[in-house]
Amino acid sequence: MLDFKGKTAVVTGAASGIGLELARIFAEQDMNVVLADIERDALDAAVDEVSAPGVEALGVVTDVGSGKSVAALCEATVARFGSVQVLCNNAGVYTGGLLWEQTEDDYEWLMRVNQWGVIHGLRHFVPQMIEQGDACHIVNTSSMASLCTLPFAGIYHMTKHAVLSLSECLFHELAMTAPQVNVSCLCPELVNTGIATSARNRPAELAEENVTDMQNMSMTAITDATAGSLAPRILAERVLQGIKDNTFYLLPPAGNPWRDTASTRLEDIRLVRNPTFAPPAI
Repeated sequence: MLDFKGKTAVVTGAASGIGLELARIFAEQDMNVVLADIERDALDAAVDEVSAPGVEALGVVTDVGSGKSVAALCEATVARFGSVQVLCNNAGVYTGGLLWEQTEDDYEWLMRVNQWGVIHGLRHFVPQMIEQGDACHIVNTSSMASLCTLPFAGIYHMTKHAVLSLSECLFHELAMTAPQVNVSCLCPELVNTGIATSARNRPAELAEENVTDMQNMSMTAITDATAGSLAPRILAERVLQGIKDNTFYLLPPAGNPWRDTASTRLEDIRLVRNPTFAPPAI
């Protein structure tokens, strides 16, 4: 896709971080932008900013873990703009710790947002895109965590592996049945976003209880690691170029330490050797 003007982009998790930068960069292409997020106040502020230059922007409070909520997002988009050409299933959350100490609610929360958020997006928007018959593009935000495995972040790795494999299957299925709809999978390295504080949006029924020392250590580590890391704008630019070039794997550039860690894991699989502990040299 090279012509963006007048077309419509939908971005989840759009009130902050990578999602907000995606909304901004699509607005710069003269697209209509639908911003979806669970944080109403932050969403309202984001819509005001994106629409300030005269861009048509719509904010829809959305819980991506709810199929009904995402269905309403799709309906609101079509009602306002008539169609949708770009979908970014971007919303994501994080928690860490030892796998056997983390609660069912920890697992449920990350799976609800990181996995079901993408699933709901696909189930409700892909039929709309196919019915339109025009050129469309879907971007699912995974992570470099989908290409490697590190301790104390197991649930996050699991959900992001799921997003990558789902996206690869979607790529093949659409290529066979609706080739006008293209797919990319964004796999960011460490980015300076608010994911370390994503518990601010954790639903009350899945609230954290009896936080362990290992969970605290893990959250401190992710907070320290993301502070001062890559600017979200760089990821938005990577996505825009990926859509233009119809590139599926949106990865850090060659030589990035996360690419090296991912390569080590692939070599472990190729050689059928036990997993190597090879954290990126960051």
